[in-house]
Amino acid sequence: MISATVRVNNQDDLEHAVAALALGGPRPTLALVGGAAGMSPATRRQVEALFATTVVPTLEVLGAAVVDGGTDAGIMAAMGSGHRSCAATFPLIGVVTKRGTNRLEPNHSHILVVPGQSWGDEVPWLAAVATLIASGAPSVTLLINGGDIAWRDVGESLARSRPVIALVGTGRTADALGTAIDRAGHETSDHFAASGLLTTVSLADRAGLSRALRAALSNGS
Repeated sequence: MISATVRVNNQDDLEHAVAALALGGPRPTLALVGGAAGMSPATRRQVEALFATTVVPTLEVLGAAVVDGGTDAGIMAAMGSGHRSCAATFPLIGVVTKRGTNRLEPNHSHILVVPGQSWGDEVPWLAAVATLIASGAPSVTLLINGGDIAWRDVGESLARSRPVIALVGTGRTADALGTAIDRAGHETSDHFAASGLLTTVSLADRAGLSRALRAALSNGS
């Protein structure tokens, strides 16, 4: 259930806007990026089960916050559903443009409305919000599936020295990164891999994903 919505008009106001969400912090933070659409129904069901059984419970134990695109589609809807079904208490923050406010995922706890009119305009804002919420605590990006915008999401995370976990087996961008396949018109996946910040986990490896999240969000402790 959305408890607070804050609007921000420019980068200078972002720190104040994040503070107005009153999340308490610093705290470990997961940036969730990837497919709003484009997953097969079978993959979507697997991702939903993974969130409910593994991702959400792990994040709850860690006291983490989650930042994503906030709309009622794809991985964001799956995260919202998992948050609800597990009765999770960690903050789930959607970063959306004005266009995105027409289809908000209802189980998010907080919404931050940022400038922009097109899908993808939220990309640098989402990355910056995750950094501000973490405020020195560990943060990691989890990439599931994803199309053209996901390449930019990964680039924004790596530019901030944020590790990225690509969930291989979910298709498209995540699988391309997992196999280091170049994509014309984008920074290449092997360039991302050379950063040393990219790791991969199989969709079928629930225990492995839980370990990866714990290591990334608790400095390995």
